[in-house]
Amino acid sequence: MTSGIKNRTRQAIIDAAIDLLADNPACSLGDIASAAQVGRTTLHRYFAERADLLSAVAVEGGQRLVRAARLAELERGTGGEALLRLCREYFDLGPLLSLIFSEQGGECWEAQDETSLHTVIERGRRDGSIDPVLPADWVLSLLWSQLYAAWSYLGERPGSSRHHVLDLLTRTLTNALRPEPKPDPVRGKASATP
Repeated sequence: MTSGIKNRTRQAIIDAAIDLLADNPACSLGDIASAAQVGRTTLHRYFAERADLLSAVAVEGGQRLVRAARLAELERGTGGEALLRLCREYFDLGPLLSLIFSEQGGECWEAQDETSLHTVIERGRRDGSIDPVLPADWVLSLLWSQLYAAWSYLGERPGSSRHHVLDLLTRTLTNALRPEPKPDPVRGKASATP
């Protein structure tokens, strides 16, 4: 068996595990093998124990989080724009989001570079695209809670389009992060500009 075939088989098993575990954390290895279109013996050749497969899923999840952050180009534009790009990339992680939000996905978090996310948030607070009153950990909690809400909404409403739900998600985050308008001293009303 060539290493290319081995890698594809291993990846197919991991991908199937992510898809199935996202919906049912208690799914069997037999179910995962069937979804990966391999026999259970083949699955055990790659992952002797369930824990081995879960560790590989956590590593894959972490790599996908890192890749999403890289694709979001966090160093470009305002902090708010960068955070919204990251949100879009995270949303595209699909079933991995459900897995991350479950107890099974805890190890994926270890790959998340919170320092760079705090840097983006601080940049947004300085450039006026993120309300400076909001602490960085609050902004991150808001990001993850809204991602969870969006992914759950999409799963519970099969007729919803991903594009529409992503639009709802980014609109909600944009409004939640936006600084309050400053009062206009001349008119005595809030000004739309930060």
